[in-house]
Amino acid sequence: MVFDVEPSEVDESLVGDPEPEAAARELAERKALAIADRHRGERVWVIGSDTVVAVGEGRALRLLGKPRDATEAGLMLRALSMTRHRVVTGVAVVDCAKAGEAGCRSAWERTWVHMRRITPEEVEAYVRSDEWRGKAGGYAIQENADAFVERLEEGGFDNVVGLPVELTLKLLTDSGAFQPS
Repeated sequence: MVFDVEPSEVDESLVGDPEPEAAARELAERKALAIADRHRGERVWVIGSDTVVAVGEGRALRLLGKPRDATEAGLMLRALSMTRHRVVTGVAVVDCAKAGEAGCRSAWERTWVHMRRITPEEVEAYVRSDEWRGKAGGYAIQENADAFVERLEEGGFDNVVGLPVELTLKLLTDSGAFQPS
């Protein structure tokens, strides 16, 4: 299979206070459908994904997207220190040969991340590393932020990285992109 990366440049703002699972799925669909529109009628499948980090519960629930700057990245890491928070990745697969949303299949995967106490010095060092750039919640578990993680529940490491592989393969298979061996 050949893959190309095409940034969707869609608006990632959300209306209201959606649950993290709904938000991740909606954003993944929005991205995938925007790219699929460029390839309408072609025998091409588009994979869109989006990851959100959610800390707190109920009225205290906060969705953390990508930090705008170093200050916001530091605030996010401090907010995640000593928490059990959700990382939810929405995945959407669109068969461009089918019309619009009819060719779209989507789902989400959730992983609970348990973080240890992150010291102020660690927050400062991590922010200086720039690893937080473009990462939901301001951290990348596949890089040095794995040192902050005590354990994962449900989902898996690949979900926290940003693309749950098994879920993506299921959506591709269900959409007819390929037949499993």
